[in-house]
Amino acid sequence: MTIRRILLLAFLFVGVVPATALTWLAFERSHAAMQAQIEQAVSQAAAGAGRDLDRLLYERVQNATTWNHLEVMQDLRLQDVDKRLSAFLAQMKGRYGGAYLDLHAVDAAGRVMASSNPAAIGQLRPEGPAWLHTDTAGGRVRLEAPSTVRDRRALLLRTDIPSSFGEGRIGDLLLEVDWRQLESVLDAAADASRQLLVLDGDGRVIAASEGLRGRGYDYGVRVDGWSGVGLVQLRGGEPLMSGEVVVGASGVSILGWRTLMLQSRDVALAPVRRMGVVFAGLLTATLLVTVLASLGVSSLIARPVVRLTQFTRDYLRPGAASVPPRAGPGEIGELGRSFVHLIDELQRSQNTLVQASRLAALGEVTALMAHEVRTPVGILRSSAQMLGGEPGLSPEGAELLRIVQSETERLNRLVASMLDQTRTRAPQKQASDAHALMRHAATLLAAQARDRGVTVEVVCEAREPILDVDAEQFIQVLLNLLGNALMILPRDGRVRLRSHGDDGRFIVDVDDDGPGIGPEDRQRLFEPFVHKREGGLGLGLAVVRQIVRAHGGDVAAETSTWGGARIRLWLPQPPGRTP
Repeated sequence: MTIRRILLLAFLFVGVVPATALTWLAFERSHAAMQAQIEQAVSQAAAGAGRDLDRLLYERVQNATTWNHLEVMQDLRLQDVDKRLSAFLAQMKGRYGGAYLDLHAVDAAGRVMASSNPAAIGQLRPEGPAWLHTDTAGGRVRLEAPSTVRDRRALLLRTDIPSSFGEGRIGDLLLEVDWRQLESVLDAAADASRQLLVLDGDGRVIAASEGLRGRGYDYGVRVDGWSGVGLVQLRGGEPLMSGEVVVGASGVSILGWRTLMLQSRDVALAPVRRMGVVFAGLLTATLLVTVLASLGVSSLIARPVVRLTQFTRDYLRPGAASVPPRAGPGEIGELGRSFVHLIDELQRSQNTLVQASRLAALGEVTALMAHEVRTPVGILRSSAQMLGGEPGLSPEGAELLRIVQSETERLNRLVASMLDQTRTRAPQKQASDAHALMRHAATLLAAQARDRGVTVEVVCEAREPILDVDAEQFIQVLLNLLGNALMILPRDGRVRLRSHGDDGRFIVDVDDDGPGIGPEDRQRLFEPFVHKREGGLGLGLAVVRQIVRAHGGDVAAETSTWGGARIRLWLPQPPGRTP
């Protein structure tokens, strides 16, 4: 499994699991709170409808117990001969705008003596069987079971009309309350998704909203299993309504009735479902953002690692061009930079080792050649010297002897030069003034520079010239670089030896205004036996690189500001010093 996939799975696990858990927990809490609020709203609506019914009935009862004590009621003793009582009853009926079907005053025998409806005068309206009653400060009010009056259902309220002369009861005040007043209270609180039902203590229907009346649940119908409903309950709605319903119940009224509100569960809990959709959308958006963020972060972290892996593979594959990867973020970028630096150091160490091996092998070969060549050269030189002392030597012979002596001397110098340039040792470092060593090297070559007509300039710009170097080897490096420049430049040429600092490094540039070095030759220039001037062995720059790398630095060929060659070497600055 790739690191990108591992990181992606880890980020998804860390992001998705808590997000899902928190969303589910929040939804459950919100669901419970909202459902409780909905159930409470249903219960409050049922209680509100119950209070409206109580208030309606209470007003009718108050009318009865107030009117029966009025002075006009005493006209019943005189059989309302002047119709004053009938006029009062008609006036009260009109004032209450349809709350009453009719109002009657009946004598003790149950005959209507005064009425809001003149046609009812003289009719017998005896008291029916007892149904309910309520006691108030104005007296007892008896409720007769709802009955049909002129094709309309009415609730009959009957109360005594006391005699003002202490003779007890002179008759009854009969109020025919329009039953539709009760039903309108229920209908106003009902709609297509909720219905209301008023039950007595035995579970019989007192009144119902229009939807239930249409299904046959009207006054007197017994409904089993509903009278004991608590303040709020979730249950099946059959047979009253289809599906599950949320049932809210009012408290018991003064008449022992309870009002039930049946709310369709689907409609009641629709806000909960909408909330669930919102939470699902939020969770989906969260998951989407988490996935996208996880993909981005995992790619951001894994991409530098993948590039670093590819860089390593390319480095290990012969002939492949290994391009250093771009730095990644934070520690990943630091890891990439450190690894590339490690690879560069490894490559540099490998090159140094290869070059050192070449130089070591070259030294052995050179030593063997020097030993094998010096002996016959020495014999030739001695023989030539002896022949030169012989008398009678012809001029031609003397000339040939001088040629032999000259060539043997040249061969001897060549062998000595090869031995000097291939003989290296481990540096013996000590604190040295690099600027002083630079000036000393320029002084050593000053005479040669004058003879060749070349100007040598020393520029010391580094602020801290103290380095831990082998002074002898450092001078050898400078002499090799300056000597190469002097050998290749024509008369009136210029050479500048300049020091400066950069990022913890002490840098020395040897610039000239000669023909320069082509880009294709800059890497090969420091290999043994590669040279650009006549008479050179191609060992000087190879020795320079070996010495500089032994000091922890490096050397490279560039183009000078004059258009010629620049050989730049750098050495590490000792800790705590500013170059």
